[in-house]
Amino acid sequence: MYKKQQYVFRDGCPVLVTIRTYTEEDFAGLIEVQRESFPPPFPPDLLWNEQQLRNHITLYPQGAICVEIDSEIVGSMTGMLTNFDPAHPEHTWEEVTGEGSIRTHDPDGDSLYVVDIGIKPKFRKLKLGRLLMEAMYERVVVDGLERLIGGGRMPGYHLYAKELTAEEYSEKVLGGDLRDPVIGFLLSCGRMPVSVVPDYLDDGESHNYALLMEWQNPFHKK
Repeated sequence: MYKKQQYVFRDGCPVLVTIRTYTEEDFAGLIEVQRESFPPPFPPDLLWNEQQLRNHITLYPQGAICVEIDSEIVGSMTGMLTNFDPAHPEHTWEEVTGEGSIRTHDPDGDSLYVVDIGIKPKFRKLKLGRLLMEAMYERVVVDGLERLIGGGRMPGYHLYAKELTAEEYSEKVLGGDLRDPVIGFLLSCGRMPVSVVPDYLDDGESHNYALLMEWQNPFHKK
């Protein structure tokens, strides 16, 4: 079981938060996090259900974490292990994650793959997503993995899709000419771009594209 506590600040006042492994008792709270974090037009069939959550805590409990404040689950993050070939980054979220069930989890995988991360909107100013990401980095280091990796949605892309390719859009975001809430968040967490991946996820705002982004373990022995 993973558990740590620390303070964040809300309007200048310290707030105690707990980051920990989630369990079956948390399922209702985790499903509510999904519902609030990913409202329409995000496809509702991609939100977690109890069977998927049960797989998460059974197949790879080390990658099933949540953050809570005053006993309320306000965010969660799920990961699994896989083998990643940087020379062939093309894939879909459904292929790698087994449609979110993580039945494709490989205990001998060299990379921690981010299946999902979500924070309830009213808590997003507390930078809780960064705390969850840092907890996963700790897992990567402790287990001697090569990297953390996953696709980042590009929800701002639909505003520019008629004039820019997905690659051009990502370059402008990385260059500071445009802002994207998801890619910007991942960059602020230390994630580095790998490549744009087409047909990654059924996501109208991103036109089904994602920017594959990684965090390489600085302690890993090549």
